[in-house]
Amino acid sequence: MADTRTFKVDDDDDGIRLDRWFKRHMPEANFNLVSRWARTGQLRVGGKRASPGDRLEAGQEIRVPPIEPEQAGGRPERVRIALTPEEEQMVREMVIHRDAYAFVLNKPPGLATQGGTKTSQHLDRLLDGLADDELGRPKLVHRLDKDTSGALLVARSARSAGHFAKSFAGRTARKVYWALVAGVPDADQGMVDAPLAKQPGTGGEKMHIDHEHGQPAKTRFRVIDRAGNRAAWVELQPLTGRTHQLRAHMAAIGNPIVGDAKYGGPEAFLTGGISRKLHLHARRLRIDAPGGGKIDVTAELPPHFAESLKMIGFEPMAGDMMPLDEPVAGPAAKQKKVAAAAKARRRERKGERRSRGTDPAAKPRRGAKPASTAKPKPKPKPKPKPKPKPKPKP
Repeated sequence: MADTRTFKVDDDDDGIRLDRWFKRHMPEANFNLVSRWARTGQLRVGGKRASPGDRLEAGQEIRVPPIEPEQAGGRPERVRIALTPEEEQMVREMVIHRDAYAFVLNKPPGLATQGGTKTSQHLDRLLDGLADDELGRPKLVHRLDKDTSGALLVARSARSAGHFAKSFAGRTARKVYWALVAGVPDADQGMVDAPLAKQPGTGGEKMHIDHEHGQPAKTRFRVIDRAGNRAAWVELQPLTGRTHQLRAHMAAIGNPIVGDAKYGGPEAFLTGGISRKLHLHARRLRIDAPGGGKIDVTAELPPHFAESLKMIGFEPMAGDMMPLDEPVAGPAAKQKKVAAAAKARRRERKGERRSRGTDPAAKPRRGAKPASTAKPKPKPKPKPKPKPKPKPKP
């Protein structure tokens, strides 16, 4: 049996849950095992009993009991295949921004963000080419569909990843997409507000509008330019982050993205030599940096998209003339703001209650007698009882 081990929480793990710490650093200890240790008091953080959901602080010590061979239930460590020099050069050429917290890559179309059963070549694997000795391997924070190109952010440390993940979840990050669509929307700008759910019978590979069971999904669109009634170049801003949201929403209003056979069918293709590839590109990404300031990056169009704009006669500079709207707070951000306001009101009321006993101008509580600052009046002396009158003599 191995000895009990003690680990120190580093800065990158500050604020994460204890079960997430095990997933990062000891994947062989699955959640059930960690929960068992917590119930039996064997798991300690800072010398005290701990639960899987406890938040960690940098500098704390985690006492981990020994793992018996039959207890180990984590996934076996994945064997990474070393990148070729060409692959390392490929991922380095994708970098369009780097700082102490993140890389922003211009992902080409046709490259999956993460691997799967039949996907061995993907961006997550290529990130080994951006690893360094100090910060380790970059970490994915969000995704782009395989056939969608453009700006994709990866964090350089676990702590930065947590910061960026909150920005994406809270909808404070701004993502601007360009798309070439078949036909022209009825309005120059508008909002598609249509809940999305997985379409039955597709294995979760396709979404559809479902007003009864779907999750809320909103997309803002603006027409940049149009080519008669044949096609339009539009700017899309997702206000939620559902799978295939932009593709499903544009098809739902009758303007499928060019090249999107899954959602648009034959109507998603244009004649005249226009590429049959998907014309959806993450043009711009703006997000708050952990150290203050903003990361604001623009990604160049892939060759097939740029060529299609040229063939139709659109001016490439027109898209960047559109102003970037201020972010609309998502549900999580709104709830946080409401909670903060309520907390401030409670503090004000608490201060009022404390001051009522000392402030002469403070309003008395209902039913309470106002406090008086005058000296109390002396009690009057009791009057002497009158003497009884003598009875008359007979």
